[in-house]
Amino acid sequence: MPISYQLLKSVTSRMYLRSLRAVPADAKKALAAAQARETDGVARTTLDLMVANARAAEERGHFLCSDSGVPTYIVRIGTKVTFDGDVKRAIRDGFAEVVATSDPPLLKHVTNPLTNERGYAGKDMPIVTFDVLDGADYVEIICSPKALGSGRWAALEIFTFPSLAEIEEYVLKVVLRAGSQACPPLVVGVGIGGTFDYATKLAKESVVRPMGQSHPDPVVADMERRLLAAVNETGFGPMGTGGATTAMAVHVDYAAGHGFTPVAVCFNCWIDRRTRVRISDDGTVSETE
Repeated sequence: MPISYQLLKSVTSRMYLRSLRAVPADAKKALAAAQARETDGVARTTLDLMVANARAAEERGHFLCSDSGVPTYIVRIGTKVTFDGDVKRAIRDGFAEVVATSDPPLLKHVTNPLTNERGYAGKDMPIVTFDVLDGADYVEIICSPKALGSGRWAALEIFTFPSLAEIEEYVLKVVLRAGSQACPPLVVGVGIGGTFDYATKLAKESVVRPMGQSHPDPVVADMERRLLAAVNETGFGPMGTGGATTAMAVHVDYAAGHGFTPVAVCFNCWIDRRTRVRISDDGTVSETE
């Protein structure tokens, strides 16, 4: 049975709203673990407030942050899936329905970069990237709204035959420049290699990887552990209050490329906004995050 326009519209609009009102389960677990090990009193109090805020927002249906960001989706389409209707139009119309019906209302965060005019609609909004899953009979959709705090401080630089030490030094440079303005404790996503655009894709997809999943390549997994320890030694702490909890996770991925090596770094704030859903070809919807 083809996946319908109406089903895609309904699912993607719900995903956006849910990501504004709930912290993912693994992020809650990471915040609780940070509470237990944090020794700085002010930082621990800040983490307590974050956990309480997350609980209250979920119970009352409130937004966790007034900056609802702009909707971004990663859509991975199985090659055995069929559609009845337009995919991008369904996602766009779903966002328009959220704008029209949301309580509390969304603020006007969609911005024309040429005029700085703000509203709810705009060119290529919502932002959707696509990929293909060979042999799969489902569509996987990840919604991760991008707000100012985490979005402003993403960066990319292109190196020539860099060492691992040079790559890690650059990642820390980006983290230091962001400081507490990216709303820590953070999830840091790093993409290495490929081309200019592909490195950013890797970083973006790494930042929404579920926490607790190390990269399968031991070299990359070791890099993730080193970087997490180094980021937490910066002392920014939760919302800049100090302590040893500047990041909850650092996720790294890489691709082969040429001798030039792009390195992209992006962030998710402490809310770790992301929802993940699978829609099977028979119309079954499974919320996996």
